[in-house]
Amino acid sequence: MQRRHFLKDLSFSTVSLLAMPGMGNLLPTGARPLTANDFVDAETAYGKVRGTRTNGVNIFRGIPYAGKVSGERRFRRPAPLEPWRGIREALEFGPPSVQPPRQNEPAPAEDCLFLNIWTPANDGKKRPVMFYSHGGGFVIGSGASSWQNGANLARYFDVVVVQTNHRLGLLGFLYLDELAGPDYAGSGNMGTLDITAGLKWVHENIAEFGGDPDNVMIFGESGGGAKTSCLYAMPEAAPYFNKASIESGPGVRMTTPDAAAATTALVLKELNIDPKNWRKLLEVPAADLLAVQSKIPNVPPSLGRRKKGSELPTGFGPVVDGRVLPHHPFDPKAPKISRDKPLMVGWNEDEYTFFAWQSRDVSFTKIDFDGLRAKLEPQYGTDTPKIIDTYRKANPKATAPEIFIAVASINMMGLGSVVIAERKTKQGGAPVYLYNFGYKSEVKIPGSDYALGTPHAMDITFKFNNEVPPEKGGQESSFFGGSSPDRYKASHQMAELWTTFARTGTPAAEGVPAWPAYTRKNRATMRIDTECEVIEDRFAEELKMWRSIGKLS
Repeated sequence: MQRRHFLKDLSFSTVSLLAMPGMGNLLPTGARPLTANDFVDAETAYGKVRGTRTNGVNIFRGIPYAGKVSGERRFRRPAPLEPWRGIREALEFGPPSVQPPRQNEPAPAEDCLFLNIWTPANDGKKRPVMFYSHGGGFVIGSGASSWQNGANLARYFDVVVVQTNHRLGLLGFLYLDELAGPDYAGSGNMGTLDITAGLKWVHENIAEFGGDPDNVMIFGESGGGAKTSCLYAMPEAAPYFNKASIESGPGVRMTTPDAAAATTALVLKELNIDPKNWRKLLEVPAADLLAVQSKIPNVPPSLGRRKKGSELPTGFGPVVDGRVLPHHPFDPKAPKISRDKPLMVGWNEDEYTFFAWQSRDVSFTKIDFDGLRAKLEPQYGTDTPKIIDTYRKANPKATAPEIFIAVASINMMGLGSVVIAERKTKQGGAPVYLYNFGYKSEVKIPGSDYALGTPHAMDITFKFNNEVPPEKGGQESSFFGGSSPDRYKASHQMAELWTTFARTGTPAAEGVPAWPAYTRKNRATMRIDTECEVIEDRFAEELKMWRSIGKLS
């Protein structure tokens, strides 16, 4: 796929994903009204908050973790959070950052710095903390998505789960450092600095919620994986987490200042604002900024490097400004600042089927091998025959559509994940664990007889243990996971691997083979399914080929 087309699909599809019906509120409380016994209070550094106790889990929604980011604080660090008197209700999710409205979630707002907590108990016990950054690229998403409901992780694995809303898109990543002076230093990274502020809040307050401030894992999927990659390389975030997991969103490189400046120039042009009068940006209604944002193409950062002077506008995302984000997260090497922090990284085997489903383009399902060549040539040119030949030899029983999915999926999320694993292990510090999620859903892509397999984003409900039997509060059939009871076992195992990693820094689960760290000698990969297995040097021939044509360093 062309990178520009990929991100267009990503933005559209993630909007749709996060607004999907069918998941509902996992483990609902039922129809009865809440009573005094259902409420639970907690003391924070800023005042007391009141949440609910539901089916053995204390849930606090919409706790503010920093102050306003509107008005004079737009494009700047948040205002200090003001303490409050009395008890602040934390019963409803806070608004997400400005974006198109989302079904079954709060209306977006410019002031959006709220977090949610799921904990087994506010009892002073030091449980591992799992701090999740939502997906949606850098332009959409919310900590209120039911797919990532943290209750089952807290309930069944005795961990504390935290999720934030944070600034996105133009409001979170407009680069003004070269125009606006020291008050706006780091403006191209406000979205990730918000997440860092959330981590700091957790460090200061999570003990009250039964969590251990000295045992925090950061993790995230898709855009949340890229955010996690950035946090892994940010000095301000470093004191507040101990391990990380990057899931179907490898952030090897981020936006350069030249590319970010080009995007800023395009925004000013769209708004008819002279760069000298940049302060007029503070007066533009947020809805108008969102409209401008929608006109600017988002192009994900490349694994490769652009020549100086060839920078084009890239949309909105973290900027390698030399201060907040001192260098690309994993280029040319893994960040020294996180050398001693264990890492998991990986991707889903059939990432592309998600995007085919969202774009309603099922043409790939009907191609033969001549059609496969025609479909790949626009992106890979003269390397196409070598790619097809390599994949056919490595997968002699695969059909043309299956090879297309394999090629598209590894290019989307796989090659970057391998780069991260290689560069992390080369440091010789804390271990890195590489995975492939491979549970196969039988759900068909609409308009075809082709099954989704393991599409992008399907891992969310699995790792949050939200694929559970009806007697445990789940549903007969899940949106992506399908209706086979096998998914319950795969979900439980994936959740146990993640929570054990959060607890100890080594992923493990009952009945799952020991997961060895990735090294340049064994290149061990855990394939996660109903029956998990460790595969050494997986995709060896394919990766050798990608290296030979310069797609993998």
